[in-house]
Amino acid sequence: MDGLGNDFLIIDNRIEKISLNPEQILKLSDRKSGIGFDQVIYIENSTEADAEIRYFNSDGKKADACGNGNRCISDILIKEKNKDNVTFKVNSFIHRGTKNADSLISVLMPKPTVELSKIPVTHEVKSNLLTVNINNKKFEGHLINVGNPHIVFFEKISDDELLKVGPQIENLKYFPDRINVTFADIKNQDNIEINVWERGAGKTLACGTAACATAYISSDLKLTKNPVNIHFQKGHLLIKINPDKTMVMTGPVSEKKEIEVNL
Repeated sequence: MDGLGNDFLIIDNRIEKISLNPEQILKLSDRKSGIGFDQVIYIENSTEADAEIRYFNSDGKKADACGNGNRCISDILIKEKNKDNVTFKVNSFIHRGTKNADSLISVLMPKPTVELSKIPVTHEVKSNLLTVNINNKKFEGHLINVGNPHIVFFEKISDDELLKVGPQIENLKYFPDRINVTFADIKNQDNIEINVWERGAGKTLACGTAACATAYISSDLKLTKNPVNIHFQKGHLLIKINPDKTMVMTGPVSEKKEIEVNL
């Protein structure tokens, strides 16, 4: 299943338990020899919500959050339970997923933080406007954690350049847990185009948490309005920031496709 091309292998663990090891995830996620996907999503039973969700990136390492994955899970649970609103737990946050009249899926996302220790970054970083020097070029990035860590640069970048600088920035010494890298091109007060390098997944067609991170920072800096459209190659997400700083992400998801996986 996918959200704007950000694709997932979703495993329902509520009846029969399956756990892929990192090597199996790496093999299956390979787009040349395997199925090809950005993340693995496990649906688990929960006593606090309709389900509990766990994410793993295509490199086999645990992921903290995934906005497009949240919308896909919302769609699955909404259809399964035949109701317009569902809840699911990711780490300690209870997300609420809603189906809109136009069949788009909205998901409540947690309040972000810009506190440096919670990004997290090393003690070398003293300011939230972090300047990094990559390939003899300086980039100024804004740090934020929206369930996972992001750095957002408000400038346009080509795909070729992102493939070069993305992995370098992801693995800079300042980021003990690595970081997601977003380049944001503001078109006007209502629209932003972004290009994303995800930690553990590489360049992706879309990233919901990157959309939330960009919308929050651009609104805080008064560069754009609230809500704002965040555009990707295959469509856009509408991000609305609530008074309590939580966010609502709205956008389309694909139909679910059931497959067999041989390990």
